[in-house]
Amino acid sequence: MRFALIAGTAIFACASPASADPEGNCSAGTCRIELTPPQLLAAAERLVSERHYAEALPLVEALRLAPGFKLQTEFLGGLIASRTGDYAGAVNQFMAILANDPAQTRVRLELAQALIALKKTASADRQLRIAQQDTELPQQIARTIRTVRDTIRSGRTWRLDLNIGIAPDTNINNATSAQSVTVLLGDSAYQADLNDEAKAHSGVGLTAQLSTGLRLPISKTVSALAEFDANGSNYSGSQFDDYNVQTSAGGEYRVTPTSSVSLEGVYARRWFGGKAATAQIGARTGGQMVLGKRDRFGYQVDVRHVRAYFDRGYDGWQGGLYGTIEHAIARTLVVSAGPFFRREWLREDAFSNIEVGGNLGVGGELRHGFNIGGSLGMSRAVFDAPLLIFDVKSRRDTRLVIRTTLGNRKIRVMGFSPQLNWTYNRVSSSIGLYAIKRSRFELTAARYF
Repeated sequence: MRFALIAGTAIFACASPASADPEGNCSAGTCRIELTPPQLLAAAERLVSERHYAEALPLVEALRLAPGFKLQTEFLGGLIASRTGDYAGAVNQFMAILANDPAQTRVRLELAQALIALKKTASADRQLRIAQQDTELPQQIARTIRTVRDTIRSGRTWRLDLNIGIAPDTNINNATSAQSVTVLLGDSAYQADLNDEAKAHSGVGLTAQLSTGLRLPISKTVSALAEFDANGSNYSGSQFDDYNVQTSAGGEYRVTPTSSVSLEGVYARRWFGGKAATAQIGARTGGQMVLGKRDRFGYQVDVRHVRAYFDRGYDGWQGGLYGTIEHAIARTLVVSAGPFFRREWLREDAFSNIEVGGNLGVGGELRHGFNIGGSLGMSRAVFDAPLLIFDVKSRRDTRLVIRTTLGNRKIRVMGFSPQLNWTYNRVSSSIGLYAIKRSRFELTAARYF
């Protein structure tokens, strides 16, 4: 069979006896059949539904030349690739569709199926979770999705995210924004100017983040958990290099198909300027539950002992209670809100404090492969006792954190996609020495395994 597309019409030529063409459309043993693009699409869809993939493929390739049929040809091409075992090719074609139109639930379901075949179960579960938020899903399909997600969660699941890039930063030493401080000596107050070492330094460093986790089922309701996270920034020299690692291990108990609780031991360590800064050891417990198709609630309680190598006055305990509720305002767009409460019981009362605040966030997928995210966090911290050298009253801080993320998963080089992050921190303090302003950009390449 030969084919061509001329002026929006597909012309097929196939060997056939001339006598089979009473209207004279055959000559020299070749018959010509003309199909418009809609007819070509219908024929390709019929062949795919009948599992005649080899016969459907040339029709799909011919249809690619017709304007206005890009989505249909990519979807049919992905179906053929998936049904014939080319799951990687199918994933690429389905992701290309979703990059331009993330609201295509049928495409997302096919993508999840191909990802499962590639044993990328964590990515498949993410796609199914998004698809599950479609309120127009038939009940039978919704039940099937829940069953598949339960099957995924009952199997061995691991994840690995890697992010590398450069990070321009206005305050790489997280220093005060004050130029001078008031010092109290007896009944007298003196104004002291800060030297350059105490002031903020800007710079551009190399940054990297690694996050990996393993969820290993032990029974139908119990799974073992293990996580490892590391991030760091490297600047010229080692004076302001900053590295953090955290590891945790524990277990999860699934209370119902849509709710679970967990308990993990945690160890974390930080190095700054080439020296150990802090070490933490403790435990955290939490839970999450699905509330209908579009809502999810989670909480976490985290308690740790802190060892501060730079100042023993910061040794002690810290604990926090965090809550989050997520609501899908669209199939691929989620808003979240969560209050938190933190308490630090440290060796020095002047460093111990209570902090109360909350976070608001939004994130999701847009057309053309763009992923966006943003959050706003505000809190108020009140300290237990005054630092008498600076103030006769206890220190009080108001803290603001703004984060934004913009990425594009449609652009990929060796599996990595570009991503731009911006974080702004501001601390307004009753003691000027602790007032901080910091703006940090991260231009990175991200990969999600």
